[in-house]
Amino acid sequence: MSFSSRVKEELSRQESPARHCRIAETAAIISLCGKVEIDEDDSYSIKISTENVAVARKYFTLLKKTFNISTEIMIRRNAYLKKNCTFQVSVPKDADARKVLLATKLLDEHGEIGENLSVVGNLVIQNPCCRRAFLRGAFLAAGSISDPEKFYHFEIACVTEAKARQIQNIIATFDMEARIVRRKKYFVVYIKEGSQIVNLLSVMEAPVALMELENIRILKEMRGSVNRQVNCETANINKTVSAAVKQIEDITYIRETEGLDKLPENLEEVARLRLERPEASLKELGEALNPPVGKSGVNHRLRKLSILAEELREKGTALDGEGAVQRNEEENYDKKNNHD
Repeated sequence: MSFSSRVKEELSRQESPARHCRIAETAAIISLCGKVEIDEDDSYSIKISTENVAVARKYFTLLKKTFNISTEIMIRRNAYLKKNCTFQVSVPKDADARKVLLATKLLDEHGEIGENLSVVGNLVIQNPCCRRAFLRGAFLAAGSISDPEKFYHFEIACVTEAKARQIQNIIATFDMEARIVRRKKYFVVYIKEGSQIVNLLSVMEAPVALMELENIRILKEMRGSVNRQVNCETANINKTVSAAVKQIEDITYIRETEGLDKLPENLEEVARLRLERPEASLKELGEALNPPVGKSGVNHRLRKLSILAEELREKGTALDGEGAVQRNEEENYDKKNNHD
């Protein structure tokens, strides 16, 4: 069972004690996956279709406990996908359908089908507890949530933009920011922030799923923190090794050209110590000196050695250039005399 299915299974078993909250949840389910039909005799009937048995069970339970009415349940199996079933829950009687539609404010006193999508003026979602129930019903009817092990994504798909705006505004009343994107014929209300999805699960009253998501978030954050620390330490080690290699090259060049014994005593001491301990850090080198020296002091001496090595290289290059000119002149002179 997917994480989204587990969340819906948990929410389907969440029962609101207050009748007005059950009405709000019923309104959301009918609005997002239901259909109101009117026959030639002006008789109303309501049908909702879902592929999730938990949603069908929840809708059936809501109608039974809130309105004490009978429903018809039909199961249709896909001929091509044998495991895929569609559950249809119907309220066929006109009196029962009118009772439900009037209570959910989907039918006005004049018999007109409509819905007040205002968060402020809609009596069905006037109380915070009813807005919680409405979001729960909306998610059950048309929502999904990704596996948090992979990425964070919560969404509710709506047929109309007005409905998407209503759900976005309801979410905003709980200090969360949802976005809307057009996807084919649907307007999708979505949240990608892990912490906000946790808050939304709390709003919809899914504590088990909330704890599961929180545990995954903590583990992912710990892994991320460890990886960042390891990467930082690896970068520091690489930087230290590169600096040590350069220092050893400079000291070796000085030793081969001038000799370390011609250096000042403090530079000679740190140069010989660096050659003996190529893997040591600046702190370790400083502690090995007599008397001990701090990291900045060791770094200062090694920089002096580096500058000295560069000066010797430049001097050697200049001398090599002068020698090359002199050799060319001698070769030209010899060629001229031999020709004569």
